[in-house]
Amino acid sequence: MSLDDDAREYHREEPPGKIEISTTKSTSTQRDLSLAYSPGVAAPCRDIAEDPEYAYEYTAKGNLVGVVSDGSAVLGLGDIGVQASKPVMEGKGVLFKRFADIDVFDVEIEPEDVDEFVNIVSAMEPTFGGINLEDIKAPECFEIESRLRDEMDIPVFHDDQHGTAIISGAALLNALDVVDKEMDEVRVTFAGAGAAATATARFYLSLGVRPNNIVMCDIDGVLTDERREAGELNAQNSEFARDVEADTLAEAMEGADVFVGLSAGGIVSREMVASMAEDPILFAMANPDPEIGYEAAKEARDDTVVMATGRSDYPNQVNNVLGFPFIFRGALDARATEINEEMKVAAAEALAELARKDVPDAVVKAYGDQPLQFGPEYVIPKPLDTRVLFDVSAAVARAAMESGVARQEIDLDTYRERLEARVGKSLEMLRVVLNKAQSDPKRVVLAEGDHEKMIRAAARMRTEGIAEPLLIGDRDRIESVVAERGLDFAPDVVDPSADAMDEYADRLYRKRRRKGLTRREAAELVSTDPDYLASVMVDAGDADAMLTGLTHHYPPALRPPLQVIGTKPDANYAAGVYMLAFPDRVVFCADATVNRDPSADVLAEVAQHTADLARRFNVDPRVAFLSYSDFGSVDNEGTRKPRDAARMLRSANVDFPVDGEMQADTAVVEDILTGTYEFSELDRPANVLVFPNLEAGNVAYKLLQRLGDAEAVGPMLVGMDEPVHVIQRGDEVKDIVNLAAVAVVDAQEE
Repeated sequence: MSLDDDAREYHREEPPGKIEISTTKSTSTQRDLSLAYSPGVAAPCRDIAEDPEYAYEYTAKGNLVGVVSDGSAVLGLGDIGVQASKPVMEGKGVLFKRFADIDVFDVEIEPEDVDEFVNIVSAMEPTFGGINLEDIKAPECFEIESRLRDEMDIPVFHDDQHGTAIISGAALLNALDVVDKEMDEVRVTFAGAGAAATATARFYLSLGVRPNNIVMCDIDGVLTDERREAGELNAQNSEFARDVEADTLAEAMEGADVFVGLSAGGIVSREMVASMAEDPILFAMANPDPEIGYEAAKEARDDTVVMATGRSDYPNQVNNVLGFPFIFRGALDARATEINEEMKVAAAEALAELARKDVPDAVVKAYGDQPLQFGPEYVIPKPLDTRVLFDVSAAVARAAMESGVARQEIDLDTYRERLEARVGKSLEMLRVVLNKAQSDPKRVVLAEGDHEKMIRAAARMRTEGIAEPLLIGDRDRIESVVAERGLDFAPDVVDPSADAMDEYADRLYRKRRRKGLTRREAAELVSTDPDYLASVMVDAGDADAMLTGLTHHYPPALRPPLQVIGTKPDANYAAGVYMLAFPDRVVFCADATVNRDPSADVLAEVAQHTADLARRFNVDPRVAFLSYSDFGSVDNEGTRKPRDAARMLRSANVDFPVDGEMQADTAVVEDILTGTYEFSELDRPANVLVFPNLEAGNVAYKLLQRLGDAEAVGPMLVGMDEPVHVIQRGDEVKDIVNLAAVAVVDAQEE
C-alpha cells in the first residue's frame, strides 16, 4: 500500500479525522451535570459579565487557539480550496496538542475579500486565547495579519511567515558560531520573495544582519531598485530591493556567506555553491525537494558547509513544529496581547541555546541513534526533545513580560514545573525530588564512571545543581569523552589504576575478613571492581550515595553494597520500588527487584520502606497488600501472608492507612473499594501496592508500564543503611540523573 493510500485509511478510520472534543471535568452524576450546565453554570457567567478576565479562570479560552485558513496556499498543494484544507488544519491542531498541550478549533472560512476575512476572525476573539493563521496566500496574508494584530487583543501569528523565520534564525545563530563569523558582517542571499522569505529576511534584521547585506531574488532575478521603480515588486518585498550589479541568483550567490532558499527545488547548482564565501551556510528549505540536495552541497566544497533543509531525512531540519506550539504556550500562559518581535527573538535564542546542550538518549533513539552533538550537522534541536517546551515557552513568557505585552505575571522559577506537569505526571512528581536535591546537593559516586552515559549524567547533575558526582574509572578516558562530547564540565575522578587504594582496601578487609576475605583479595576488589570501591567510599563517608548497574545485571550489582553497606539498623531487608505515573494518579509498586518469596515480616517491612519513599515525593501513602483474594475470600498459606503483613502494620500503629489482602482492582478502583468493602481501612484507592512475591511485582509493573502507558521511575532501592540505587541495564541519562536526585534526598534525610 502506498503512502497516499495509508494516509487515506488513516484519516478514514472511525472516527473520521484526527481530533475530538472531550470533557475535562467529571460528568458521571446529576450533580456534576448541574455544575457543568444549568443551574450551576450561571455563577461563573455572572462573574465573567462583571470582569471578562474571569473567562481565563472559568473557561478553556486561555488554552484554546483558533487555526484559521482559507485554503489559498496550502503547503505543497497550493490553492486547493477551503474544504480541502481541513485535514491540514486538523493536523496543525494535533501538533499543538502533542507538543504543547494546547487545544485547537480549526476554522476554515471562505471570505470574499480581505475585509471579510478580517471581520470574521476578529469577531471570534471572545472564543480564543490566540489565533494561528495558516496557509493564506501572499500578499493578502501580510495585510490580514497586520490588521488582525491591530484589531484583536490576543496573539495573532501567521506561522507560514514567522515559523520558518524563527527556526532558521536559531539555526543561523548557531551556524555562524560554528564557522566563526559575525551576524553584522555576513552577506545573505535569498532565493524566494514570498511571505516566508520576506518575513525571514525581516527577522534576520532583528537578529543583527545589516539591511544592505541582504540580496533577495524571485523567479525573475534579483530584486533591484530598478525593478521596484518599474512597479514589478509588491509592497512587502520591495523593501529588500537593492542597488546591486547582480541580476541572477547565480550572480547574487557569488561571495555570499549565507544562502536562504524558500523557492523551488533544484534551482541551485554545485557551481553556485562553490562560488560562495569560505565556510558557507546553506538553508535550502524548499519542500519536498530543496534548492540543492544535501550531498551535492557538501560535495561542492572542501571546507566546512553548514547545510539545513526542510526534510527530516537530513541533518538540521528546519521544522516549524519547533516554534509555533511553544511560542503560543508561552504567550497564552502570560496572557499576552500579541506575539511581538522580542518574543520571536527570545524563541530563536532559546532554540539555539538548547542545540548546544547534551542531547537526551530518548531523542537520539527516536532519530535512529544518529549522532546528535552541536556542530555543522546539529545546529537545531529536534522536535521530539521535550526540553523545547520548557526552554522556549519560558523564554517567550519572559520576553512577553519584559516587553510589556503580558497581562499575567508568571513566576518563572515555578513555570517550568507547570510545564512539566503538562508533559507527564512523572515529571511533576520528580520535580519535588529534584527541588529537594538542589537545595542541598550531596556527593554521589558513580561506579561505572567511565561509561559515556554516566559521564553525561554527571555533567547534568553538576550543571543542574542536583549532586556533586564522583566518577570511578580511567581518568584519561573520562576526560577524553568530556572533550569529545563538548561537555562544559570538569569531572571529579577516582581512578583505581592511578590513585592510592590502600585505605579502601584496609576498610573492606576489616568489614569482610571474618566472611572469608583476605587482605590481598580486598586490595584486588577495590582496584578492579568499581561496585566494591563505590560501596567502601560510601561506607567510609567519602561519598554520600552511590549508583551502579548500568552495564551488568541487578543481583551482582546489588551484592557489593549489601555486603559492605548493608541494611539500616532497624531493617532486615532491602527492596526495589517503581513509581508509576499515570495521567490522574501515581502508584508505588514493591517489591519488583529483590525479594523472591517474601514472608509476612518481609512484606510488612517493605511496605513501611515504600510508604517512607512515597513521602519523599510529597505523597501521603495508602498501602494495599495485593493477592488474588479479597479480605479472606480465599484462605491458604499464600493469601495469609499479605493478610498477616497488613495486620502487623496496623498493630504497630503506623501513621498511614493500610489494608489487605485484596485484589488489584479492589485496591485501585474506588467504586469497588468503598462500594463493596466499606469496612476497609482505605477510604480512597491505594497508591502503595505491595505484591505477594517478586514474580508478581515484576510482571505487574511491566504490564502497567506498557499497557497502561505509565511513566516509570526506578527501581529505587529502599531499606539500605546508606543511599544506594541500582539502575537498570541500558537506562538513559535522564534515568540516571533522576535516581541520583532520589539518592541525594535519601542522603539529606540520613
